[in-house]
Amino acid sequence: MNRKIGKAIGTIGAGLLIGTLSANVMAQSATRTSVAGVPSASPGNAQQSLSPAIDATNSTIGELQQLMQSQAISELRTTYNGNYGASLLFKADSRTYYVALFQQKSFWRVVKTTSETQAEQTYKNFVSQTEKLAEVDIRRIKLEADKQYTEQLISTQEARLSALQNDLAVQRQQEQKVSVQQDQSRQQAQTLANRQQTARNQLMVLRNSIRALEAQQVNIDGSSLTDDKAKKK
Repeated sequence: MNRKIGKAIGTIGAGLLIGTLSANVMAQSATRTSVAGVPSASPGNAQQSLSPAIDATNSTIGELQQLMQSQAISELRTTYNGNYGASLLFKADSRTYYVALFQQKSFWRVVKTTSETQAEQTYKNFVSQTEKLAEVDIRRIKLEADKQYTEQLISTQEARLSALQNDLAVQRQQEQKVSVQQDQSRQQAQTLANRQQTARNQLMVLRNSIRALEAQQVNIDGSSLTDDKAKKK
């Protein structure tokens, strides 16, 4: 039972890989009119091309591509390291092994052999190559992640700095406003104090005037009484 499940999973994995690589093979065939990124449709560009077009169909790579398109080959093992990968494939009817080294689903090297030992050893060598080749890509991916994380931290710190600067500006503005209000309140208090002192002085003058008038009235009343007594005698 476990063997059947494992075989089914392996078949699914092979189908996914072969399907992906086959799609890329078709894309490569459709774009094979260009060499080194220079379109061959332009006569001028064709004359300037330093390397001739390569017919990949007449090669081991082309042979493997045809087998994958026709689904006449099975995947035994595949290893990925970054953008690089290595696959060990098997054509059962001819007992032939194909060992492929590829980059981003594009075949780079393909070794064909009927020796299982050679196929396994070649696959191990290809896997080792993918590990070495992927070191730069993996380092680049990590550095890119660090860069994005650092940029995120910078953005966060800049936002925090801006918020603190805004808080400080509002605080200073409020302090200035409070200071102006305090000065106005002091001036108003001093004005009120001066008016209060003026009012007190005025009240004192009025009281003194009243006392003086009252004293005069008493004196006048006293003099009238004295005159009346003198007339009666």
